[in-house]
Amino acid sequence: MASLELLLDGFAAALTPVNLMYALIGVTLGTLVGVLPGIGPAMTVALLLPVTFTVPPTAAFIMFAGIYYGGMYGGSTTSILLNTPGESSSMITALEGNKMARRGRAAQALATAAIGSFVAGTIATALLVVAAPAVVAFAISFGPEDYFALAVLAFTAVSSVLSRSVVRGLASLGLGLVIGLIGIDQQTGQARLTLGVPQLLDGVDVVIVAVGLFALGEALYVASRLRHSPPSVVPVGRAWMGRADWRRSWGPWLRGTALGFPFGALPGGGAEIPTFLSYAAERRLARGVAREEYGKGAIEGVAGPEAANNASAAGTLVPLLTLGLPTSATAAIMLAAFQQYGLQPGPQLFDHNPALVWAMIASLFIGNAMLLVLNLPLAPLWARVLRVPRPYLYAGIVLFAALGVYALNGTVVDLFVLYLLGLLGYAMRRFGLPVAPAVIGMILGPMAEIQLRRALAIGAGDVSVLVRSPVAAVLLALSALALLTPLARRLAARRRAASYAGPAED
Repeated sequence: MASLELLLDGFAAALTPVNLMYALIGVTLGTLVGVLPGIGPAMTVALLLPVTFTVPPTAAFIMFAGIYYGGMYGGSTTSILLNTPGESSSMITALEGNKMARRGRAAQALATAAIGSFVAGTIATALLVVAAPAVVAFAISFGPEDYFALAVLAFTAVSSVLSRSVVRGLASLGLGLVIGLIGIDQQTGQARLTLGVPQLLDGVDVVIVAVGLFALGEALYVASRLRHSPPSVVPVGRAWMGRADWRRSWGPWLRGTALGFPFGALPGGGAEIPTFLSYAAERRLARGVAREEYGKGAIEGVAGPEAANNASAAGTLVPLLTLGLPTSATAAIMLAAFQQYGLQPGPQLFDHNPALVWAMIASLFIGNAMLLVLNLPLAPLWARVLRVPRPYLYAGIVLFAALGVYALNGTVVDLFVLYLLGLLGYAMRRFGLPVAPAVIGMILGPMAEIQLRRALAIGAGDVSVLVRSPVAAVLLALSALALLTPLARRLAARRRAASYAGPAED
């Protein structure tokens, strides 16, 4: 009951005219930027992070909630009309959605994606309301060793799951941890890795890291692979669905939601696994006409994965808000947004800033409804945005990123750091290093260092203090499992390949 009362208070705050305006601005900007080719939700949120500098915290996070969901919605439009997914979780949507569009059913594909996202987002946000207080009640008893183990779990899970190889994921994590070391040591007062530059004594601002590695790095990478021919956009009318489409879509929406939310809440779970599982499940359950349409543009192949994608987006907010644990690239940028206002997500956030948290959660419901109204009638307008010439688009992203970062402190040093990080982000993409572990390492690294020092101080330097707590021991065991599972799978695959090759040679 307490959660329901707090949620109603959150609705009272979110439904004020000013906050409704910020929610509308957030969902519009999120969709507008998210619909652009090659730009995923993480880059959308990173690029729009500087927009909220002068906005009060509650209004800013209501706006961010809109940007977050808007970016998820926008990615489906690009996948369906242009066959260019802005992130890996939209690949399945592109698989069937673009084929539907080329068969003249772009309107139905966009409609099932928009309505499915609304259904999944609403149900998953309701589950967030139920789950968040329960997790906070459990996490309130965490000690320093538990928080350190939680950070280690985040490092290992993200490094192993969001990368094609554990080594590359850990290499990216190492870069992020090094960036997090820059500045004055909070306990000894010693300057670290500042290279004699006074502006670096306070460390590298998390906004600069997010915008540089994600927005600028992605823009440079995509621009380097630019094709000069204009993109081929499938024409689209007003998004609508017939009675048969509704009958075929409601089941995949619910099943996608059931898969997406729990995976989003898991460290390293992300949206990729549930979207693939949803697609596989719908293909297995398909009967009659639906089975024949798979591979040619089946509406179930859009409805289920898109619902799973958006449900996982709400699921990632559970560990982010309750534990301060980002489980995806977009969640890492949201954590940067909290830190921009001097707020640290975790159990204390619900005690110290309940009005902000519950207003933000309430605004997720409101933003979801706004997005449905925006996306269904305005689909042709969003399709027109896709025709913006690519050179202008990416030049605008670089300019916008530079202006936003310069507005932080008004120093040229920030611009140099931004462009260095942008080049680093480009190089990481060029050589196959994932960006998310670097950002998470930079954000959580200082927290992990502080908690490790506190735990060792309490244990008088005894390292065994790190595993005395049952919670810490379980979290560290899960961390080891996250690292060893991909290696075990690879070894098993090699043995199977060797066993098949053996008889063939004889």
